[in-house]
Amino acid sequence: MSMIESDVEQAALDWFEQIGYTPLRGPDVSPGGTYAGRETYSEVVLSEKLSNAIQYLNPQLSPEAVEEVYRRVTRVDHPALIERNRAFHKLLTQGVTVENRRSDGTIRSELARIIDFKHFDKNEWLIVNQFTVIGQTERRPDLVVFVNGLPLVVLELKSPADEKATLNGAFQQLQTYKAEISSLLTYNEILVVSDGIEARAGTLTSSWERFQPWRTVDGETIAPKGVSELETLLRGIFAPERFLDLLYSFIVFESDGVHIDKKMAAYHQYHAVNKAVATTIAASSLDGDQRAGVIWHTQGSGKSLTMLFYAGKIIQDQAMENPTFVILTDRNDLDEQLYGTFSRCQEILRQEPVRAGERADLEILLKNRASGGVIFTTIQKFLPPEGAAEHQVLSERHNIIFIADEAHRSQYGFSMHTIKGKEPDEEERIAYGFAKYLRDALPNASYIGFTGTPIAQSDRNTRAIFGEYIDVYDIHRSVEDGATVRIYYEARTIPLRLNEGERPQINLRFDEVTEGKEPDEKEKLKTKWGRMEALIGADDRIEKVAADIVEHFEQRQEALEGKAMVVCMSRRICVALYQEIVKLRPEWQHVDDDKGAIKVVMTGSAKDGVEWQQHIRTKKGNEAIANRIKDASDPLKMVLVCDMWLTGFDVPCLHTMYLDKSMQGHGLMQAIA
Repeated sequence: MSMIESDVEQAALDWFEQIGYTPLRGPDVSPGGTYAGRETYSEVVLSEKLSNAIQYLNPQLSPEAVEEVYRRVTRVDHPALIERNRAFHKLLTQGVTVENRRSDGTIRSELARIIDFKHFDKNEWLIVNQFTVIGQTERRPDLVVFVNGLPLVVLELKSPADEKATLNGAFQQLQTYKAEISSLLTYNEILVVSDGIEARAGTLTSSWERFQPWRTVDGETIAPKGVSELETLLRGIFAPERFLDLLYSFIVFESDGVHIDKKMAAYHQYHAVNKAVATTIAASSLDGDQRAGVIWHTQGSGKSLTMLFYAGKIIQDQAMENPTFVILTDRNDLDEQLYGTFSRCQEILRQEPVRAGERADLEILLKNRASGGVIFTTIQKFLPPEGAAEHQVLSERHNIIFIADEAHRSQYGFSMHTIKGKEPDEEERIAYGFAKYLRDALPNASYIGFTGTPIAQSDRNTRAIFGEYIDVYDIHRSVEDGATVRIYYEARTIPLRLNEGERPQINLRFDEVTEGKEPDEKEKLKTKWGRMEALIGADDRIEKVAADIVEHFEQRQEALEGKAMVVCMSRRICVALYQEIVKLRPEWQHVDDDKGAIKVVMTGSAKDGVEWQQHIRTKKGNEAIANRIKDASDPLKMVLVCDMWLTGFDVPCLHTMYLDKSMQGHGLMQAIA
């Protein structure tokens, strides 16, 4: 090992010692060493330290119960590493249930702790260098963090002076550990790579792209990129109190029933959530103003996960007395996407989220509910019955929290306006922004807003409902951190036969009128702009667009392997463009959803034409296509969409988007993200 790498290692040991860890050398915790705690190199838990911690943290347990807790923790069994890791994380954060014989002879079920999450100083903190483990072969990770004898963190370091010793090389070394000394990683919570200058952290399932920097210690001062990254990361993540907070409230296992993805909060998510918890507790108190604030985190920076971590942490806060969450979106597809994220990560919520299907369902879910619940709904379901000016009161509890996605939208308002009758002789009626109806239904609830775009200075509605910014993570910092990639725009002009003065007015007016509408409602409204749709969807133009996309995409594939999304103005154009593309490349087409290189993803029904039916799928069918496009190794390379998948759809391998549809403002930003 070069002196340069040893200097990096020693600096890390010093920083760990400064924040409260006891540094030990690898030989000290090897069989026969001063602090052994293990009999063979195949053992990865410091058995004596774990056993002592169980006894100390659970003095009510009998020796037999202590031994049983130890056995359960050290014999987590499953063929798959990620399954073992998930099972261990549950024991770590929720405790170990064990039968305990008390001194009076009675047997009771007890919940034993293996870490004290409330009092960090009641745990033992060690940092060990050159920790030798023998599995399929002998390996020696550079640094391992032990808490109560459990190896929770592995750090792999490289020399900044060695051009061949890259951060990615350190990441690849961790992948080798997963294969060759998987027993060590059964207990792993966080993985770290560094060359002494740059530093990144991730989890057991994180791809290289998902290893992220940690650029702040206190959440206020952001360290310049490339300056003291390792020191900032170590102090920012592993200060004992903060590390315990991360372990308990900011790590999730997202499971779709087949695959498991372990995720931890990035630094901007962690600090934003803790700020939001504080403002929410204040806002929901008896003398609070019910405005918890707004989190502006740019698109693509993990807004859905931030909401999840926020809900999970608030649920655990005793001050909130088991709150109820109402999670609001303004479109069914957004509601479904967000609900899907929460459902796949529901372990952190300690309960199963539910969706309100109709207005009546929403009332049943909220009315007379004593506590708890994570309820998803669209804001439109809070409309009162036709003719009513107010919504009936559903609950007067103070520990109800509205979480509004894209809180800057115009429909989150109080303003009064008139609506013309459907018939010529029908009188106008008065209506209000949805915020009024929310207040009618749940008058003491608190509001927190999440947005991917900034609130305009002139936007008084958003501030009146939600309050001021809690936290800001803008696109410049996101790009610096690698959470958002740079966008390169290339104009590809295929002219329309349209008066130039008409085009921007048509586009602008349509976007204004349809903002926040459901996709099927938008489709109906598009008939008013039939002339525009006909021009864009003209046969000769579709042929040119198809040829241009095929030529451009194949050139892109030669330079950089990846996938593409084509965004069309209407479902008709989606189908027509698909037909033209497969004329040019018939080998891309296949009738089976699990085969073929190109698919259309759109809404529809049995009433749609025969040519459209192959593109209309069930929810499960669309999910199967989504899984294919997200899989970089799957032969599906291109999807054509109209309104679906334009928000909250994360596909790292999708490197090109073809926009053949007028998009602007936050709608464009969301689609790109």
